[in-house]
Amino acid sequence: MYVSLQFKLQLNGPDRKKLLELMRKQSSAIRSAYKLLKDKNSHSQIYQKLRQLFPDLPTKYIDSAIYKAKQYPTDKKVVFSGKTLFEKLCKNRNKESKERQRLKRKWKELRQGTLISVGSKADKGNRLLRFERDENGELLLRITVSERKFIYAKVLREPSNEKDKWNTFLAMLWESSKSKAYFPYTVELKLRDGEIYGNISFEVPTPEIWLTKEYGVIAIDTNASPLHLALAEVSPDGNLLSYQTISLHELIGLSKNQKEYQEWLIAHKVVDIAKEKGKAIAMENLKKVNKGFRGNGKAKLRKRLHHWNFKSLLSKIERTARLNGVEVIKVNPAFTSVIGALKYAPQLGIDKDIAGAYVIGRRALGFKEEIPENYLKLLSDKEYLEYAIYTYEEKEKELKEKLKKETNQYKRNAINSELKQVQKAKDLLLEKLKSLQSEPSSCEGADGRNPKQGGTKKVSQSAWQVLKVAFLFPVLGKVLPRDLSPLKPLLVEGAWDRVRRRLVPLEVGGTSQ
Repeated sequence: MYVSLQFKLQLNGPDRKKLLELMRKQSSAIRSAYKLLKDKNSHSQIYQKLRQLFPDLPTKYIDSAIYKAKQYPTDKKVVFSGKTLFEKLCKNRNKESKERQRLKRKWKELRQGTLISVGSKADKGNRLLRFERDENGELLLRITVSERKFIYAKVLREPSNEKDKWNTFLAMLWESSKSKAYFPYTVELKLRDGEIYGNISFEVPTPEIWLTKEYGVIAIDTNASPLHLALAEVSPDGNLLSYQTISLHELIGLSKNQKEYQEWLIAHKVVDIAKEKGKAIAMENLKKVNKGFRGNGKAKLRKRLHHWNFKSLLSKIERTARLNGVEVIKVNPAFTSVIGALKYAPQLGIDKDIAGAYVIGRRALGFKEEIPENYLKLLSDKEYLEYAIYTYEEKEKELKEKLKKETNQYKRNAINSELKQVQKAKDLLLEKLKSLQSEPSSCEGADGRNPKQGGTKKVSQSAWQVLKVAFLFPVLGKVLPRDLSPLKPLLVEGAWDRVRRRLVPLEVGGTSQ
């Protein structure tokens, strides 16, 4: 499939003059080539005559001029500035009128403002108009103005969305520079309204997917605090084989171009890991990232999220993977962090972020997560639920007192936000206490995808939210702590007494020491 994309160039004054002169010469060469074509000259004859007419024009520009001339019909009269514009200019004979000046400027741009270079694999994509990056990661167009003499123009182009084919082009550029397997692309520059625009044409490959989830996956979880990627290698049968993290913190202070440059390096690193492990890639299907709001009292986290775009990085990983024939599976990220924190972090003794990536990997492979039996037992324990509710009531009192004393509006907003979360959690447990029944669900066993194998219990995603508020803060004292190992006795052994010994005595209906 051939794709054509537009971009804009930015040059300094001297380089702009050199480019405009080059455009004027090749535009003239295109018109000359067209006249020679109409006179039935062969390609070699046209080439030789143009070499004589334009001795200081690089030879590849002459070849491209002939290529461009062949795009015009030779059986009809062609006006290179446009027939309609030419007629308007002829009718408007008032040399002092602004309209005639505007028409004349446009006519001159169309007639003298073209530069084209046809690319080839042998010329690293394109010999005369080649995309390169400087040491800061900024994308530039290297323009050959004469033999071995170049000027550089800044490329002004941002992807409009994650599906923009510009991302594909950038991924192909990175892949070709890394593998030295270059692809041809044709670049044509045009002068319009005093600005220089470009058009690039290239063929998008459709490589066969050879590395599929049949061999397992490398699952990726994005995390803002600390800022990093968590990677989990998951076998086809759903087991965790290995894991690692890739820090992104050092990218925060970089410029936009430097950050993009580093993102492409990270994307290739992730894909290289997948190829080395022989696994497909699984990632979150991020629709929208909540970056908070001004005045929520979480300025540091909000600043970090506003300076970082997880969707941009994941998009680069996806494009790079597909160009390498690696399957990418995108899953719904709902409750993956909660499931990982409650189930796999304490069970396997791993970081909650790695556990979240592990759940993403299992979900991509088709596994569903069953709530551990011992969690369900404790969630049905009236005495424990009363204690859990008590911890939230005490926290609610503490926050209300803190709110009365606080005068800073931003800090009040943060306290209010936390207070609402505490009240919501308390209400959720009060509702659970009334029912004292297991949450209904629709998933299969933790290790099976076939409902015929041992039957299934029903566990809704909302049940995981109940578990989160029932265990994390009441047992660990934090909404989502990093150390989740204290949950292991509850998860594995069902050691309720050990939990009870930690709990403070309650005056009414609570637990005792």
